[in-house]
Amino acid sequence: MKGYEPRSSSSCAACKFLKRRCIPNCIFAPYFRSDECKKFAKVHKVFGASNVSKILIEVPEEQREETVNSLAYEADARLRDPVYGCIGAIALLQRKMVELQHDLAIAKDRLARCAAAAATPTSSFSNDMMNSNVSLPPFPEFFTCSDFSDNLSHSSSSQSFTRNETVDDFVQIPYIF
Repeated sequence: MKGYEPRSSSSCAACKFLKRRCIPNCIFAPYFRSDECKKFAKVHKVFGASNVSKILIEVPEEQREETVNSLAYEADARLRDPVYGCIGAIALLQRKMVELQHDLAIAKDRLARCAAAAATPTSSFSNDMMNSNVSLPPFPEFFTCSDFSDNLSHSSSSQSFTRNETVDDFVQIPYIF
């Protein structure tokens, strides 16, 4: 309960929002200070006060602050994007990461070609070396939501999710598309 100061007579944000009297052992008080009404309003709108209190009771006390921060982030993401919520942000970042990994693999290949051209005394450096085709696998294809649901509906068949592998030094993270 870092940053929690004992209250004098001020109600917590949850009790203010719910228009009730804040009791001394209020479950919300340590995590929703009196000046964080908007934070609780978002969490309440998405999860409901009853569900949040049940979650906080089930979580060990040392993890409650992180739980409330996670609920607040998820609620904010869900209110900004009602369909995908925070999963949409994760998918967008994963797609950008794959694009950057692909670009990095191309740059590494070009750098290796330049280093090889500079190491050989008989060859001269030219733009042909930089503009030659890079022998990397094609950029990975992303599933759309309809492709994903089609593959799930045909799960009894021998179809599986297959992807082209990129050549890089990074661990591949599963896609959420």
